[in-house]
Amino acid sequence: MKTDNGQYIAIASQPNKQITRTVLSNGIVVLVTENPAADIVAARIFVKAGSCREATQQSGLVHLLASVLTKGTQNLSSLEIAEQVESVGASLGTDASADYFLLSLKTVSSDFLEILALAAELLRSPSFPELEVELERRWLMQSIRSQQEQPFTVAFDQLRQAMYQNHPYASSGLGTEATVANLCRDDLIKYHQTYFRPDNLVISITGRITATEAVAAIEKVFGDWQNPTTPLPVLQLPHIEPQPYQINKSQSTQQSIVMLGYLAPSVQQSDYVALKLLSTYLGNGLSSRLFVELREKRGLAYDVSAFYPTRQGIAPFVVYIGTAPENTAIALNGLRTEVELLCTQPLEEYALQAAKNKILGQYALSKQTNAQIAQAYGWYEALGLGIEFDTQFQQQIAAVTATQLQQAACRYFLTPYISIVGPEEAINLS
Repeated sequence: MKTDNGQYIAIASQPNKQITRTVLSNGIVVLVTENPAADIVAARIFVKAGSCREATQQSGLVHLLASVLTKGTQNLSSLEIAEQVESVGASLGTDASADYFLLSLKTVSSDFLEILALAAELLRSPSFPELEVELERRWLMQSIRSQQEQPFTVAFDQLRQAMYQNHPYASSGLGTEATVANLCRDDLIKYHQTYFRPDNLVISITGRITATEAVAAIEKVFGDWQNPTTPLPVLQLPHIEPQPYQINKSQSTQQSIVMLGYLAPSVQQSDYVALKLLSTYLGNGLSSRLFVELREKRGLAYDVSAFYPTRQGIAPFVVYIGTAPENTAIALNGLRTEVELLCTQPLEEYALQAAKNKILGQYALSKQTNAQIAQAYGWYEALGLGIEFDTQFQQQIAAVTATQLQQAACRYFLTPYISIVGPEEAINLS
């Protein structure tokens, strides 16, 4: 529906809540979920550009931008920003991922407009003070060095690089010491000017505020923000040619980390739901298949799990185990066996239902607070899924069959990429 002032409004009814979607004349998408239970308003502001849009030689740029965005504007210093937030007991922070940039805020209803105006100023006119850029850049390089001492991080980094080759997903969001060392204030300014614009923004608000009030507040602080005349750059990602292989790295550690990686569907693909359920079955919690078989029954694991992050592009499906160095080869075989069983043996009905109950229960619990609700619906919109995804995902999980899971496993769980980090004598035997 189009209103007299050029806004487009869609209303979706969900169980126990109503979400209103409005598109402002400058392209900002506003999602509002009314929840008057507590006098709190939470907002999530998504910029639909993350580390996936960094140049390879600028890896870590968006993470650095997130660290510096709150350090000053054309009118406010870092201290003044902090005092404005803390003086009313609000919270405000930033984050960056592969597919989006995020600014989060939470406050009592009466202070919402004030903190929203501050968020708008941060998004629209950050000053990126030179001293703050340099300080955060050095902190970032220290974080990178610290992570290289963690076997799990090293194993995942080399697995990701093997799987994604020259694709942006190959890089850690932190970047590398070499790329971060060369980042400067001008790089931040250029990225900000390119991607921080109204037609690339999603604002999701949940709490004690009506849709009319929320949209009016957004219009007040963002309504005069105009888009540049140049169109948004088109994201052109390289094709990934699967070339599974094993990569080992010796490190003086008390355990070996063994990882298997498979190129898996994006969130837009039909097999996404099946693999999300298989990830839950394999590695989510103390009752998961990997935990029971490899830790409880065989005593191989200090830690064992699976993860399958939601991505706009091809996602990594990863299973891993931390094991005693002398068990490295046995643990590798155990992991491969458990994954390959998914292709040859359909899940029994009780196991399938238990996995469904677990994922749906955790999904419901992840949307209890205003902040969680704002995050969920804003995230769906930023990824191009739409607010209908909330209902669709739950329906599809409930409907998936053991046969469909087995077919999906056979499509994606072929030859794995393998990453092992541990003592040299252990990885040489694997």
